[in-house]
Amino acid sequence: MLGMNLSASAYFDQMCEELKRLDMAAVQRLCDRVYDAWNEGRQVFTFGNGGSAAAATHYAADWAKNCLAADDLTRCGGKRLKIFSLVDNVAWMTALGNDLAYDQIFCQQLVHFGNRGDLVIAISGSGNSPNVLKAVEWANANGLTTFGMTGYDGGKLKRLSMDGVHVALNDMAMVESIHTSIGHYVVDDLTARIQRCGKYAD
Repeated sequence: MLGMNLSASAYFDQMCEELKRLDMAAVQRLCDRVYDAWNEGRQVFTFGNGGSAAAATHYAADWAKNCLAADDLTRCGGKRLKIFSLVDNVAWMTALGNDLAYDQIFCQQLVHFGNRGDLVIAISGSGNSPNVLKAVEWANANGLTTFGMTGYDGGKLKRLSMDGVHVALNDMAMVESIHTSIGHYVVDDLTARIQRCGKYAD
């Protein structure tokens, strides 16, 4: 863990450098895919384990709520992004893990809810979480669009996903922080694009 060997100043200096190394074209493609899902009324699904599970929930909360301000609801017809974090139904996840297998906890939810054209955002710092990979494999085979958020060398998820943002860094905490920062940019981009959308002009 980088924070064990660096001062606070050096740690955040390195984070700034890692942010500058990001493939901004990939970040923009994520923004485009999320906006297209909103525009076309398609669903977005997020999931991951541990800190990535927290990011999945964070994305779902921010992108759903903040894409429209409360005073825009009447003018915009109340249209929000249809986004769901697959880590939030603890009862269902534990039932799937107990009755089937832990690697089925996300896949089986996609089987239930997913439709062709929906967007799947799979978050895994290592890129090798079996439950994440199973869900992406199913999504790829059933006409959903898959986008991976990875760190380290990207693992299997980087190769399996149709597209993705890769943080090429061998430090889980910093990878997770950068994934969260990307999520914050996406919601700002989505909000701005919705506000500019001509179909909602008065």
